[in-house]
Amino acid sequence: MSALPQPVPQGILFLSGNEAIARGVWQAGARVAAAYPGTPSTEILEVLSRYPDLYSEWSVNEKVSLEVAYGASLAGSRAFCAMKHVGLNVASDALMTMTLTGVNAGLVIAVADDVGLSSSQNEQDSRFWGRFAHLPVMEPSDSQEACDFMPLAFDLSEQFRTPVILRLTTRICHVKGRVEVGQRKEHPATGFEKDPSRWVMVPGNAKGRLPLMYARETALREAAGTSALNRVESGTDKRIGFVTCGPAYMHVRESYPNAPILKLGFSYPLPLQLVRDFAATVDQLVVVEETEPLMENELKAAGIACHGKDILPVIGELSPGVLRPAIAGLLGEPLDEVAPQGCKVFPRPPTMCVACPHLGIYYTLAQVRNLTIAGDIGCYTLGAGHPWNALDTCVSMGASMGVALGLDKGRSESDANKRVLAVIGDSTFLHMGMQGLVDITYNRGNVTVLLLDNGAVGMTGGQDNPANGHDIHGNPAPRIDLVKLVEALGVAPARIRKVNPYELPTLFKALREELKAEEPSVIITDQPCVLTKAYGRKNGLQVLEDKCTGCGNCVDVGCPAIHVTRRETAIKPSGKEVQLSFVRIETAACTGCDMCVRTCGLDAIVPAAAKHTVVNFSPLSLVNGGKA
Repeated sequence: MSALPQPVPQGILFLSGNEAIARGVWQAGARVAAAYPGTPSTEILEVLSRYPDLYSEWSVNEKVSLEVAYGASLAGSRAFCAMKHVGLNVASDALMTMTLTGVNAGLVIAVADDVGLSSSQNEQDSRFWGRFAHLPVMEPSDSQEACDFMPLAFDLSEQFRTPVILRLTTRICHVKGRVEVGQRKEHPATGFEKDPSRWVMVPGNAKGRLPLMYARETALREAAGTSALNRVESGTDKRIGFVTCGPAYMHVRESYPNAPILKLGFSYPLPLQLVRDFAATVDQLVVVEETEPLMENELKAAGIACHGKDILPVIGELSPGVLRPAIAGLLGEPLDEVAPQGCKVFPRPPTMCVACPHLGIYYTLAQVRNLTIAGDIGCYTLGAGHPWNALDTCVSMGASMGVALGLDKGRSESDANKRVLAVIGDSTFLHMGMQGLVDITYNRGNVTVLLLDNGAVGMTGGQDNPANGHDIHGNPAPRIDLVKLVEALGVAPARIRKVNPYELPTLFKALREELKAEEPSVIITDQPCVLTKAYGRKNGLQVLEDKCTGCGNCVDVGCPAIHVTRRETAIKPSGKEVQLSFVRIETAACTGCDMCVRTCGLDAIVPAAAKHTVVNFSPLSLVNGGKA
């Protein structure tokens, strides 16, 4: 990526929360930033990499990104890392010791919770990490605050020598707003000072740090009680007073403009006395928080009466359409006075992109019988859906390996003859899959691994990774040779294959042969993501209507460029009734990958008569800021 033009734009900009966070990190004088791509946090590092005067990188996983940022902090440089909520699970091993050591220069961790599960396998509340690790938590409610909170977070980090968690949600990350930005304030690196009693966390040293951690938390609670980030907004309707934080504040303010609100931007440690004083000014106190009742439980434990999840849901966003009926019920108001929630959006089930190299893989897997398939996190997770239905499990990054080994070792008599396959992408494999493959080879698992190398972190927008030979700026970087890596992890050279996934007969043959092997085997597919520059597009295809018999084989590929125009019922000579599906191809979206051609035995699919401009059509392009 190229750097932003000089000078860096000033004034009022129209920014998403992710863009605003990147700007705030730069303005705060951070010198090092690291992350692993993960929706909804991905764009933070993408944007930050374009700013001058700081080092940025895509790390191999979130744990490494946090360790890089921590090391930079020890060296005296302000440092930042970003991740989605499940990424902090990966980084937590390091985090739970960093809370004991503390930091040198400021260290801020932005964690984006996917409230509503737009693109995640679970919905979790990262505010728990503040309680668990005894770290301060800050929660902006819009893009302006996302930018403004960053310098304050770094200042707080340095004042208390602690990492600071900036908790975000999808609505903060992706919604745009007007943001007044400022200049960068330089913070030169101060250097690393050796202090084994603090930085070397053997048990004896860690015991000495525990009392300091708890004393710090007490001091942080006092600071939260006087922080300007926690403010009371007066209102004339005192029947209900709201305690809220993050984007939930915007929903409360929109729904009840005349109600008193205690807005917590510095939400943990919870300023109990501030809440107690506010509660005394209203008839009833309602805690509006997404998603878990963390503040509510703490307030009740402190003897402060309040409502929360007794009237509000524990899952999803607390939008006005959710909030207003709940409060109406609490006040005894008729529900017909509540504003309508608006029209429903026509459902768009997610699917893979036109010509995606994963299409042929799942088309082939759908033809294989007597097979259990352990899946992983990435675009290829969509193989669980229609028309392939070719994925049996999906848990977390890299889990396909361990799950597949467990399916092999724990098989029942009824599964004795079933083959076990693990599917994983190149970036996911490097993130957390390598250890699983070592476990498979070390323990002689009878597992075949499909390693889908599309040269990108596809689901989050085609970011670079160590397997494609480019860094975060698009510059050449050392490229990991997956064949050599897999062999080094214990797979026999004879059991490693590299296959073009568009060549369906070759792929099917390789799968059939490797699934029969009684030892670990790996099939690496090697075609790039269609949304990257590495993908070579050709002229689109078209269907010859007079030759199409409606067999539907091409439909089973699952390419979104293929549309069924009509269905008919036919009777076979045997008397069996069959459904025929006649199709057309959206030529402007088609890239000419020829996958559907290989399923058509009647030459009914041919190159389009005229050349069309190929567009990047993807059902996923409607999310993630226009990126698949």
